[in-house]
Amino acid sequence: MRFSRLPLLWRVFGINATLLVIATVLLALTPVTIHASVAFVEVLDLAVGLLVMLAANLLLLRHTLRPIHRLVDRMRAVDLLRPGQRLPEDGGVEAMELVRAFNQMLERLESERRETGRRALQAQEAERLRIARGLHDEVGQVLTGVLLQLDALATAGGDREADVAETKQAVRGALEEVRRIARELRPEMLEQLGLVSALTELARRFAEQSGVQVRQSFADGLPRLSDAGELAVYRVAQESLTNVARHAAASTVEVSLRPGAGSVVLRVSDDGRGIGENGDVNGHGGLRGMRERALLVGGALAVKPARGGGTEVRLEVPAQG
Repeated sequence: MRFSRLPLLWRVFGINATLLVIATVLLALTPVTIHASVAFVEVLDLAVGLLVMLAANLLLLRHTLRPIHRLVDRMRAVDLLRPGQRLPEDGGVEAMELVRAFNQMLERLESERRETGRRALQAQEAERLRIARGLHDEVGQVLTGVLLQLDALATAGGDREADVAETKQAVRGALEEVRRIARELRPEMLEQLGLVSALTELARRFAEQSGVQVRQSFADGLPRLSDAGELAVYRVAQESLTNVARHAAASTVEVSLRPGAGSVVLRVSDDGRGIGENGDVNGHGGLRGMRERALLVGGALAVKPARGGGTEVRLEVPAQG
């Protein structure tokens, strides 16, 4: 192994050890400082002194370089979705400067990530709104026009009434599907009637489509959330229920809203398979996107095993003001 590829501790120690060994050898062989014929006791004394100096040098270097090792470990483990992680500024002057620069870099990265994520989610919601309006206003109107034409044909009579009735049924199904997709893309209930009503309708539709029993528990007098906070709660609940339907194989799911310490707490828990079979909690089933939403509104998201088995998603969003 090349000397330059060794860890910094061992490179510095190796240089110091080499200098100490050379100095000891010179001291032992120089007749000015020691007898011309080196006695065994003198060699032993020199060897013991050398070992003591090497040990002290190693200990001092290890203590000096320990903050750098901690910094390396933290850099490997840091997660920008969990903000506020900072390294304590201790050690020597160089180590403290390095740690301070790393902490400042983390602050910049977290700030830039929040801003980038906020813009991305705003663009996503705007695109959803555009698509929902297109489905509702354009595709929906076209299908409604087709229905009216079929009604006119059916009124005119003839021997194609059965075919017309079947076509009308298919168009009605397509029109209902378009409306359902539009509702999911743009939560009109959230804009018009508020968070609790939107979650109630979301849970009702989920139970109707999936066959999973939904228990709802929404406290009265919840603290007021910002528009972005309400949207984050709604989207996290929506994604959590989608994960239950796709992965959990659950028979029951509970959705609750409770006041916290100056916050609102959403819980979605099921009695299904649990996290172990659902995959990595950081990246599976849209959970990374849920963490992003929580981060952008100053909230905290936790995914953990539910008390009675299954999985619990907990989101806490700070109240407005």
